[in-house]
Amino acid sequence: MTEEHARPLALITGASRGLGAAMALELAASHHVLAVARTTGALEELDDRIQADGGQATLAPMDITNEGAMAQLCRSVFDRWGTVDIWVHAAIHAAPLSPAGHIDAKDWQKSVDVNVNAVARLIPFVAPLLREDARAVFFDDPRAGEKFFGSYGATKAAQIALARSWQAENAKIGPQVHILSPAPMNTATRARFYPGENREVLAHARDEARRLLAEL
Repeated sequence: MTEEHARPLALITGASRGLGAAMALELAASHHVLAVARTTGALEELDDRIQADGGQATLAPMDITNEGAMAQLCRSVFDRWGTVDIWVHAAIHAAPLSPAGHIDAKDWQKSVDVNVNAVARLIPFVAPLLREDARAVFFDDPRAGEKFFGSYGATKAAQIALARSWQAENAKIGPQVHILSPAPMNTATRARFYPGENREVLAHARDEARRLLAEL
């Protein structure tokens, strides 16, 4: 049996940077990481860091809004590994801040596609790969209703509402669905929302990933 098959499998959607990359780096110590993101270069950098730490990863440069690609990915996971031990969903579209009356139609549609529709498709694709003792992890960011956060706040809230329904439905039968609340982090997404913020007081994504995994 190869090392990648001897280790449990961690599927990370949105693994190229920020909290997703940090979770991949932490999980690589004990899991084979299947890293999914659109940006090939960022995935390759992540792979270099995982290998430098002694871990192994398989890179899947894909767009999670592509239904056919995600279906093929999950089929390939079944054929190659059989099951997923932990799924961490960190992919997000952070639309530019805007008054509700001036939301750009393309930004709104992309927010819906990435933050809501993709998750609604991924859950039924990934669920058959998760045993009853497996885990699925989502990250809450309660911006809904805050001024200028219309696109991001509304679609992120919809995503978490969907995850909470799945969590309630599986409470007694598994898999375990976790909705975690990260502290403010020094990430590119945070910088887009708060460009003038003192970044030195923010948590580092790697430290936050370590803390959140300890909650599991």
